This record gives sequence, structure tokens and C-alpha cells, in this order.
Amino acid sequence: MNTQHLSTAMFSAPANSADRVHAPAHQSSSSGDKQSATRIVAIRTYHLRDHLEVPFGFSQWFYSTRNTLWVEIVAADGTTGWGECYGPSEVYQAAITNFYAPRLMNQNAMATDVLWHTMWRASLDFARGGVMMGAMSGIDMALWDLRGKILGQSVSDLMGGRYFDEIPCYATGMYFKEMPEEELIASIVDEACRYESQGFQALKIKVGKNIAFDIRQIEAMRAALPKMTMMADSNHAYDLSEAIKIGRVLSEHDFAWFEEPLSPEFEQQFRQLQDKVDVPIATGECEQTRYGFQRLLSTGGVQIAQPDLAYCGGPSEALKIRNLASSMGINVVPHCWGTMLNLAAATHFLASGYREPGRKEAAAPLLEYDRTENALRDELFEIPVEIDKGIAKVPTGPGLGVKVNQDAMKSFVVSSTEVKA
Repeated sequence: MNTQHLSTAMFSAPANSADRVHAPAHQSSSSGDKQSATRIVAIRTYHLRDHLEVPFGFSQWFYSTRNTLWVEIVAADGTTGWGECYGPSEVYQAAITNFYAPRLMNQNAMATDVLWHTMWRASLDFARGGVMMGAMSGIDMALWDLRGKILGQSVSDLMGGRYFDEIPCYATGMYFKEMPEEELIASIVDEACRYESQGFQALKIKVGKNIAFDIRQIEAMRAALPKMTMMADSNHAYDLSEAIKIGRVLSEHDFAWFEEPLSPEFEQQFRQLQDKVDVPIATGECEQTRYGFQRLLSTGGVQIAQPDLAYCGGPSEALKIRNLASSMGINVVPHCWGTMLNLAAATHFLASGYREPGRKEAAAPLLEYDRTENALRDELFEIPVEIDKGIAKVPTGPGLGVKVNQDAMKSFVVSSTEVKA
């Protein structure tokens, strides 16, 4: 457990700031007491960190700590909403505290789309994506949680209703550890078998260590678990020729998708890859906004879009990405990394999503459930997403339907900020 010192920075939005983006006329205080009760009076951020007992790695680097940034938005009636940012917590904290939060003070928290575009327009000239959009994502998630609590509805209800009350999960794990390769493959297979014994019917392995290792690992996994639904994620480790080689091995061993096989910088290569392999290509965790996904999906080389709701622009933008993907006949399976906040958001998103092309016995969506060590996910929620035998129950409580344990989180807080109206 992390016991680092809690440091707090306090900010108040200036009453007559020239930088403030004022509400449209229909958001003025004259619209009544109800809107006055839902105006934003405070935005708080919490950078949380936990040190891992055993570091784990993937194709790019090793993790020795888990970090996240939580956003708490407070309405005038005392209702609070919580959101999460996926990415560099220190940078997100500065972006929210110093740039976005002052512009949202006294705005109507219920107007999620208006507030999204208020933030978008404020940073459009210099931040059409990247960390500013990641910061917006956490704010937007918190606003959806807040709106659901005020209305007494779950986020999936707000998204249009649920097609599913339960979502099958796939276990994400099988990361690399510092050990000889043959021992590592045996360790990965043992881990996968534990997930099978826990009831999971799908899992995702990491590839991208080196070509020879990756092939041996794929073969060993299929030999050990012949009926398991499996996916493989290289975290953009391969060049095109390497991805073709691994993609063919994955096809031969009946993997359900090949995730991030190529760098997000080379969008046109996805079509070149898909033309040469049978395994479906999945990607998008590094992409943001409907505009970014339009460019990515228009190549014709991506069969499964994977926005992360804590990074792509939040639930508001994820819905627009889903509509865009649907118009191309592409299903969306969100990437999900972090804590129960992002997991709950992804669960609601999947539950409310229509599966293309539509049929009576439609394939169920799959929810990513990270199984690596993470106290920030597993120890800080009084009400978590309920998952049993690899099946997640869609929360029915208001908002995201999960509840933060604010006393438990205190010892994990590295720094916190508050902006007040």
C-alpha cells in the first residue's frame, strides 16, 4: 500500500475571468431552481498510486506502479460524480485544474454535450487530441455519473437502455516477467489455466516480446486450452512483415482477434495487413474522438474498434464513435484499463450497444477485465462492478453504479486539487 504524503492545491475560479467560457442563454440562472441545483460548484482531482509487489511488462516497458487520476465533480445540491483518466496522471491533473475546471464552474452539470463542446472549443486550436482529450474524458465520465445520480438512472439507461443485463468478460493478463523464456511460457500458460478454472471463457495474451517467443507462446496456449476463446495484443510492437507472420500464426490457432498489431502512426498498413491474414484486426486504444476514428476506420483494415472511455473523449464521444463505426458495419469493444470507474463505464457502454449486423442469436459483447495486481481497482470501492465466474452484472444503481470508498483511498493519494466556484 502506498502511504505517500497527501498534498493539496486549492483553486477558485475568478469571478470575472476573461478566459471563462460563459454558458449559452438557455443555461442562465433564470432557468429556475432546478438548474441552479445542478450547477457545478467544485471539481476535484486525485492522483492515486500503488506500488506493485512484482513488476510486469509488455512489448514496450515494465510497470512497477499503478497510477490513475480520478475526477470528482460536485453540483450545488451536493450530488457528486466520479470519472477516471487513462494515461499520465500528473499531466491530466494540471490540465483539469488549470484549464478545464475554471471554465466549467457554475455551468449546468446536466448539459453533458454542451459542456463537452465547451471544453473542445476552448482547446481546439492547440489540442485536438492527446493529453487534453484524456483530461476531458475523465471530466465527461464524471458528468455522466453525476447526471445519472441526479436523475436516478444508470448510465446505460441514459445511453438508451440495455440490450444485456450481464456481459461476459475476457481476462487480460499473461504479461511478461523477468525470467527465462521457457519458464515464462510455462508461467503464462499456468496463469491462463487459472482463469479458465475461475470461469472465464475468453482471455487475451500479450505478444510482441520477440517473434520466436511469440510463436512458441501462441502454440503453447492453444495446446493447453483448445476450446478457450483467445485474443492477442502486441501493443503496436510489429512492423508490417512481422505482423503478417504473427497474424497467420494466430489465424492458424483460431484466435478471435489480433490487437494493436501495428503502430497507430501507420493507419494505411492496417488494410495491407488485413488483406493478408484471416484473424480480425482490433485497434483504437491510442485513438481519440469521432474524427480520429473516422480516419482510422476508413482504411478498411480494422474490424473491431477499441476506444477507451477514459481516453477517447469520454462516454459522450464514445457514443459518437460507436455510431460512426456502426455506419461502417464495425462493432466497438472498448479497451478498458484502470479502476472500477472505467470498468463500470465500459460495462454500461457495452450493455447499451447494438451488435452489427443484428440477428436473433447475436454474439454477446466482451468486456475487458484486467487481472493484473491493482489495489486501486480492487480495494477502493464500497460498491464495485459485480463479476462472478467471468460474467459482469451491469450495474443498475444511479450513474455508473459503483461507489468510491473515500476513506480507503486516502493512503493512495499522491496529490489532490480542488477548483471551486
